[in-house]
Amino acid sequence: MHRKTLTYMFVVFAGAFSLSFVLFGLTPSSIMQRSWKFAFPDTTNPIQIQDTTPKKQPQKQVDRELNTAYIFDHIIEEMIKREYHKLPIGECMGKIGGMFIGTRYVGATLEIQPERCVIDLNGLDCVTFFENTLNIARTAKLKEFELTTNPNAITFKDVLNEVEHTRYRDGNMDGYTSRLHYTSEWIIDNVKKGVVKDLTRELGGKPFPVKVGFMSTNPKYYPQLVAEPTLIRKIQGMEEELNAKKHWYIPNAQVKDIESKLQTGDIIAIATNKTGLDYSHTGMIIKNDKGMALFLHASSAKKRVYLDKRISSYLSESSTSIGISVLRPIDPNLDNEETNEEENDN
Repeated sequence: MHRKTLTYMFVVFAGAFSLSFVLFGLTPSSIMQRSWKFAFPDTTNPIQIQDTTPKKQPQKQVDRELNTAYIFDHIIEEMIKREYHKLPIGECMGKIGGMFIGTRYVGATLEIQPERCVIDLNGLDCVTFFENTLNIARTAKLKEFELTTNPNAITFKDVLNEVEHTRYRDGNMDGYTSRLHYTSEWIIDNVKKGVVKDLTRELGGKPFPVKVGFMSTNPKYYPQLVAEPTLIRKIQGMEEELNAKKHWYIPNAQVKDIESKLQTGDIIAIATNKTGLDYSHTGMIIKNDKGMALFLHASSAKKRVYLDKRISSYLSESSTSIGISVLRPIDPNLDNEETNEEENDN
């Protein structure tokens, strides 16, 4: 009887102690901190105990990550089933880009603090659309041989590594300022890395007097610069270096004449006359059965990834577009020893 009474008291005490976790927000860390203060009340600097209580991710973030994984798996499965990975890289990009048609337009999916390399396929803007398409295709070509025997050869991590390689200066993510924010710098950096070839000049392009400065003069639009104003000076320095380099574009009036030379998968950067900016939009070319160079892009006007009209017709309807630059993807399996003329001039 005495033993049963002790057991009952222990259960009651344990229940009351557990309830305190809920009522008073106690965690293993807080209990240890409070115990330290009770034992040494005069101590002003108690030992810092790391709180190992698991942090629950917001449900919306969990849902986005799960949905991205589902979309990614579907794209890879379809690509392998239809053998798109065996096509030349531009054609492969065209097929992958086509699978994104209808995906809703969502901006600022990369603006995460602190900076980290992410892929979010729930919604795409003009940059993340061509960027994800390019890097899934690059990964597919790198894994082409392995895929003949192992359909699971491509992982999400593989594509994420390729995204980091193209998204950040010299392929290394080192904080917010290492990201290639301006398209003109993305072009120069990825030509240097052998990811793309800049065809603009050889297609008859003219000098493009880039004068970027929008980010450093309008930091209020960038949460990271608001949170860390010291980064503004670094951005300004990068802008000054970019303005000192040579750039090329094909004026609107000449685009129709060079459409026949464009290929499926060519990345198109649309130059703008907006103060402080270089390019205002990006997308890629899809050549249809009639040889027309259609513009596939994540459209803020259409609110989705959309296969639009001919690139020359698209440009004629924009009051801020002054021309284009053309970047052709390079198969990562090929040795690219040729240097682009633009790179030599820079």
